[in-house]
Amino acid sequence: MNSRERLQIALNHQEPDRIPYDFGATVLTSISQFGYRKLRTHLGLTQVEPNIVDIFQQVVAVDEDMRTMLKCDVKDVAPRSSATFQVNIKNDMADYTYFYDEWGIGWKMPKVGGLYYDMFSHPLAGNITKADIDKYPWPNPIDPARFVGLKERARYAAEVEQQGVILGGLSAGIMEMVAWMRGFADYFADFGNNEEQLGYFLDKIVDLKMAYWEIALREAGEYADAVVEADDMAGQRGMLMSPASYRRVVKPRHKKLMDFIHARTKAKIFFHSCGSVRKVIPDFIDVGVDILNPVQVNATGMDSAELKREFGKDITFWGGGVDTQGVFGSGQVDVQGVKDDVRRRIDDLAPGGGFVFATIHNIQANVPPENIMAMWETLQEYGIYKK
Repeated sequence: MNSRERLQIALNHQEPDRIPYDFGATVLTSISQFGYRKLRTHLGLTQVEPNIVDIFQQVVAVDEDMRTMLKCDVKDVAPRSSATFQVNIKNDMADYTYFYDEWGIGWKMPKVGGLYYDMFSHPLAGNITKADIDKYPWPNPIDPARFVGLKERARYAAEVEQQGVILGGLSAGIMEMVAWMRGFADYFADFGNNEEQLGYFLDKIVDLKMAYWEIALREAGEYADAVVEADDMAGQRGMLMSPASYRRVVKPRHKKLMDFIHARTKAKIFFHSCGSVRKVIPDFIDVGVDILNPVQVNATGMDSAELKREFGKDITFWGGGVDTQGVFGSGQVDVQGVKDDVRRRIDDLAPGGGFVFATIHNIQANVPPENIMAMWETLQEYGIYKK
């Protein structure tokens, strides 16, 4: 069984020969450039300059030598890209390097000890009108530079390399982009004080995304096994807005976007939403989400066994294979703790298929390579389906 067959069987809620493994196929299941360097050294691989595929998180594309060594099953052929927009990192801010992205959002990282960029400037913060939204200099979602070589990369990954194929999207989620451009204080206030304008802003992001997917799926949709969308809407203990507000304001826009994608490809929709999202998982299923990423097992209501029992027939769980927040997050070598956690998540999530193994989120800079390899070795030993 090749990797693409393995992934497709799992996504159809059947048991392949072993659990499909994703390491680095999305900007949500990858590794910090700093952790990546340590892992390459640990594995005896030649050091190379990491290809950073998400400048904000400082996560990398996993190189082919490591992908082969670790038996990765999924490949991203359309990473999120600014296309012709060039990031210009500046150093004239005390203690920070910074840049503005193609959406006009400002990001900064400490010059000493910085591990990733944080937002510091929101271009549509404050009192705005619909006219301000209309006249804003939006990125061009159909810039031809975004799609150069996409079809051939997808065909080669699917037919020659026989990898599962995943397509990255234009940007973060529709709510996330509004939050980042408005600033979180104004964004949350809009839910309470200005739903009409919030909806108008969300519609603008939906339109930009649909324009991108129209071309991306025309180019590579026949080869794609999954496409990536996202929206973080929960924290550690609960939703960031009420489920009722989500259903009233955002859910119709999510459904419009998911319907648009499903009409243009047979690929499954991979939807990233961190935190305690249990209350709206039925809504995700209702709007057409096929895959939930991640299962953030330390968040309220996100017990992996309970989620599998309740929703496992209707949605695939991608991620949740090891707890990056707890077991990995300590920064200490804990081989046995990692092995125990991986075995538990496999026991909970793997039966009947519908599970792709990945870390709950990107592997951070402080994670010892011994822990990463303990995770991988346990998957190799324990992630085989018994026939």
